[in-house]
Amino acid sequence: MSRPHEPLPAKLVVSVLSSELNQCWPAVLAGLADRFGPVEIAYPAMPFVHTAYYNDELGVPLVRRLFCFTELVSQAVLGPAKQATNVLEDRLGRPDGRRRVNLDPGLLTCERFVLATGKNFTHRIYLGDGIFGDLTLVFQAGSWQTLPWTFPDYAAPDMLARLTDIRCRYRRDLRERAVRTLSPKKELPCPKA
Repeated sequence: MSRPHEPLPAKLVVSVLSSELNQCWPAVLAGLADRFGPVEIAYPAMPFVHTAYYNDELGVPLVRRLFCFTELVSQAVLGPAKQATNVLEDRLGRPDGRRRVNLDPGLLTCERFVLATGKNFTHRIYLGDGIFGDLTLVFQAGSWQTLPWTFPDYAAPDMLARLTDIRCRYRRDLRERAVRTLSPKKELPCPKA
């Protein structure tokens, strides 16, 4: 029988998609840092050319910027994080109600990267309050593995390199946390998919 227990904390990652990133960036950082603490690293912007889905609402040319926070968070925070980013999207929106930014929070662990979304689909798990968890990538055999539903931009080499860097930072944070609490935990291998 499995006994419920709290999993290790995760690294909170947020992706920002916008055609007005230079204008919105300070407000995005300030709004999220107020809620989740200091940003550890913000990677340079990448052109977003994988779909035209957001063009009408967000404008063009679109860029995506990825960043993560210094403090590890409970894995239960994913739903509330998406609600917080939705509030910030609305606050930064245009007078006509269209968004200027699309904010996608996710949780990164040794084994996986999960994005939060308000859209249901076959592979998404309901987290509560209208939010679903989307298993976007799994880490096996030393690298990120895409899944049939992985968004093309999250399967791109530059994105995978950034997520690998965040994973290294996360593993460092877990080691430092274990030393601080004097209860080191052996990292378990990632389960087979």
